[in-house]
Amino acid sequence: MHTPIDHTALTRPQLKTLALASLGGALEFYDFVVFVFFATTMGALFFPADMPGWLKQVQTFGIFAAGYLARPLGGIVMAHFGDLSGRKRMFMLSILLMAIPTLLMGLLPTYAQIGVLAPILLLLLRILQGAAIGGEAPGAWVFVSEHVAPGRRNFACGALSLGLLAGILLGSLVALLVNANLDDAQLLAWGWRIPFVLGGVFGLLALHLRRQLHETPVFAQLQAQKQLAAGLPLKSVLRDHGTAVIIGMLLTWLLTAAVVVTILMMPTFLQSMGVSRSDALTGNALAVLAAMAANLIAGALADRFGAGRVLALWSVLLGAAFFAFYQSAQAGEYSHLLYALAGSAVGLTAMIPAIALGGFPASVRFSGLSFAYNVAYAIAGGLTPVLLSLAMKGNPSAPLHYMLAMAALGLVLGVLVQLRQPRTVTASAPLPPAG
Repeated sequence: MHTPIDHTALTRPQLKTLALASLGGALEFYDFVVFVFFATTMGALFFPADMPGWLKQVQTFGIFAAGYLARPLGGIVMAHFGDLSGRKRMFMLSILLMAIPTLLMGLLPTYAQIGVLAPILLLLLRILQGAAIGGEAPGAWVFVSEHVAPGRRNFACGALSLGLLAGILLGSLVALLVNANLDDAQLLAWGWRIPFVLGGVFGLLALHLRRQLHETPVFAQLQAQKQLAAGLPLKSVLRDHGTAVIIGMLLTWLLTAAVVVTILMMPTFLQSMGVSRSDALTGNALAVLAAMAANLIAGALADRFGAGRVLALWSVLLGAAFFAFYQSAQAGEYSHLLYALAGSAVGLTAMIPAIALGGFPASVRFSGLSFAYNVAYAIAGGLTPVLLSLAMKGNPSAPLHYMLAMAALGLVLGVLVQLRQPRTVTASAPLPPAG
């Protein structure tokens, strides 16, 4: 018999925790993703002027991808201490490690000023950002999920994912404002620095906000009862929870495709199809807004009807909506409405972390989720921008084919998760709050 699900309403302190965690996550994710909205500009500034445009795009996305490749190390280290010394401490550290490199990016000299050293410094700062974000996303999902009952876990993760998407939206809006108010010469001369300097300020603001948060009841209970992981938490994860790691990695691959392709890379792809920069960024903002709303809706539905069922449904939506949107853009009939519909399919990011973290016991939950999420994101998130950019040179429909394959993966995972649901519920139920 599995543990009964608690669907009681969220309390005011729980809602405050969700709000503060989501806002802090939004400001940190802005720092991580704003780079991609200026990919074309960064390519022009940090690589030789005589380099072919397609090669600049590939190399710029390569630097962007380096942040993903750095995620596992940062995530594993932070998760280790998060399981042994507290979730909140790592929640604070990750944002400090993000704010400083972002601020320094805005102060970097360009290729014209210092030559090849410019892209090298940019790459190093991007790696530091990746290490920070490696602890942020899984740490945030664990943090909010342990502040609510299991029956509200999908909604809590959906609210946090909404916050992370809000950071992407903020980046899109800042990019839109900068591009709308500066001409190309001003943008290349100094305007590109504005979003990164703002990011450093945003990071420090997020650090201040997170000081108001409290340690999770689940970790406090583990600590009080001396049930923290003995030895290396990651060793226990790899030895005892291999199936949960594999499922978590496959789920992360799906999440990566939905976010990286639909939201982060699409403005650049659209511009290569002849869509104006302004239209591409406006459509991207609408798509992110749709994704934010869909996260709350999908999370609430998943708590009500089962995460597997809703994941399968949203995966079908992902395939159908992306197909309609991309085909129309290729035909020269780009539509804001279809882009927003494709964005709403990104609502599947509500269920994915909730399902993945449910496979690990509380004592190693942070390490388990962080390892599965960051290793998969490093591979999929790191390779997708570069490989798709290369593939599009010979096959302009490469992103569409990739997303249809990912939708099929999501459908299969949703069915499997729903079949395993009773066991998942039992394994994922956290300890009762202390006291």
